[in-house]
Amino acid sequence: MSTIRVAWGSATGPTEMSSFDAALAEAGVHNYNLVTLSSVIPAEARLERVGTAPDLGPTGEALYAVVGRETLVPGAGGEACAGLGWVRSESGRGLFYEATGTDPETVAEAVEAGLRRGMELREWTFRAEPEVVVESTPADPADHATAVVVAAYGGSESLLG
Repeated sequence: MSTIRVAWGSATGPTEMSSFDAALAEAGVHNYNLVTLSSVIPAEARLERVGTAPDLGPTGEALYAVVGRETLVPGAGGEACAGLGWVRSESGRGLFYEATGTDPETVAEAVEAGLRRGMELREWTFRAEPEVVVESTPADPADHATAVVVAAYGGSESLLG
């Protein structure tokens, strides 16, 4: 297995989808078809915080990812906040957990609580405290505002065979 890269971004746009696309662009993953995964980290994977993902393959291919996303409508007030956290066991296996909301501290607390519950459900010995990334952007009076955090697994794969 190669590397799982954690990237993040935020942006505004005239529609929910356009702000999401722009936030993915800031994270470097807007040219892929994201295939959403739940939460398990394979033992052999390396994990890197990258902020903006590097080139992960040709445009239009599938990219497996765990995605946290929050979008606010124009004039909503507050902040669009997306959080993603992870924890690894001694064997290297691990968990991701994502949460969203309008307050960065509350989102970080939700991510940590989710990870702790996931740790309780498994008979693994965890080697470290959870790590958390929260991306946020203020609501915009005229546009949709979106924050994303993405854990991209490896590189992209062709959808056409």
